[in-house]
Amino acid sequence: MTPTTDAGRIAALVGLLFGLAGMGSAAVAVTLPAIAADLDLTTGGVSWVISLYALMLAVATAVYGRVADLAGIRLPLVVGVGLMTAGAVLGAFAPSFEVLLAARLLQGTGAAAVPVLGMAIVSAKYEGAVRSTALGRVAGTAAAVSALGPLAGGLVEDLSSWRAVVALPALGLLLVPVLWRSVPSTGTGARLDVLGAVLVAATAAGLVLLVQSPSSGAVIATVGALLLGLGVPAVAAQVRRRPEGFLPRAVLREPVVVRSALAASAVPAAWFALLIAVPAVLAGQGWTPLHIGLALVPSAVTGFLAPRLSGPLIARLGPARSLAMSGVTAALALVVAAAGAASGSAPALVVAVVLVTLAFGVGQPALMAAVGSAVPADVRGVALGIATLVFLVGGGVGSAVVGGAGEVLGLDRSLLLLALLPVVGALGLVRAIRRERLTS
Repeated sequence: MTPTTDAGRIAALVGLLFGLAGMGSAAVAVTLPAIAADLDLTTGGVSWVISLYALMLAVATAVYGRVADLAGIRLPLVVGVGLMTAGAVLGAFAPSFEVLLAARLLQGTGAAAVPVLGMAIVSAKYEGAVRSTALGRVAGTAAAVSALGPLAGGLVEDLSSWRAVVALPALGLLLVPVLWRSVPSTGTGARLDVLGAVLVAATAAGLVLLVQSPSSGAVIATVGALLLGLGVPAVAAQVRRRPEGFLPRAVLREPVVVRSALAASAVPAAWFALLIAVPAVLAGQGWTPLHIGLALVPSAVTGFLAPRLSGPLIARLGPARSLAMSGVTAALALVVAAAGAASGSAPALVVAVVLVTLAFGVGQPALMAAVGSAVPADVRGVALGIATLVFLVGGGVGSAVVGGAGEVLGLDRSLLLLALLPVVGALGLVRAIRRERLTS
């Protein structure tokens, strides 16, 4: 088999693993009303089940990217999938909400390995148009499987309970032996900047906690503000002290990485926001998890079609313009969802999820293509990790806005507030878009 003929198979397997990790949020989302009823929680309280998962996806992802640069992709991938499986099983048997949250932290910590390492596998094995197409297939397959998560969650919950739904990502463990030979196992052998990793994780956690705090009280707000306020200067000082550490200065000084990641973060913000808002609105109208899952099947179809669009689109428009288009689509999805939440319109909510699935299918590979081609190979893993960290912090912010501000402003207004994020991101891409036009 030549280096390129297996691209479709590898991309599909990586996308499937990515999608199963995504089920940790997508499938569980439709069961949030059931979890809230079982554990006597409010919408804001139960949203922590999604927010903590998204938070750990964000803060741990760059760690895996850097470890992959240093030790190869194989070991951190096995560790990550193992932790994801352990967290899923623990969550399924959690006797209390506190244990469930701990399980979700563990599950998210493990699942964080999948997005960045999966993209790193494809980026390391392929180049040029083959890489762009493969990245598109990864994102499309992942989006499709994740989009099927609500249906899978509804079916499993209907046949068993929400606990079985929490365990679904454990199936990802079955894919590790299949991918084993395709995963690079060597790295540079350098040491990991542990302090830098901890500081970045704490700072990202502070941001999410602060945004979520309107529904959680002054203690969470204070902790979030302290982590964020102390973390930003501490991270800056660590970068100056160790320019080749966890956040390499060469990567941070590359504007393509920073601006692309910030712009792309609007997409998972919209995705995670809708994962909480849509089931909450529909459940309030008496919909069961199975009915909610069936209503979201069109978004799964969109996810299957996205790979055919994203690869050619990125090749034709370039990563920056593709990212801008993805952000505009995410903003439109949030506006439509806000209208649906205000009026109780199920069709509007379904259309919103379809739009955000399309945005994800384009935005994720566009981000990876932009970052992968902008940095040297020896720091590609950490660059992808940093980009994915920022990307997924957006997911944590999205779920936190709905879970936090949603209880104060209402779901519809919190979604409209969140729609400002992709607008700001698109404005940040103006210079990159001009540069692409000049070089094309």
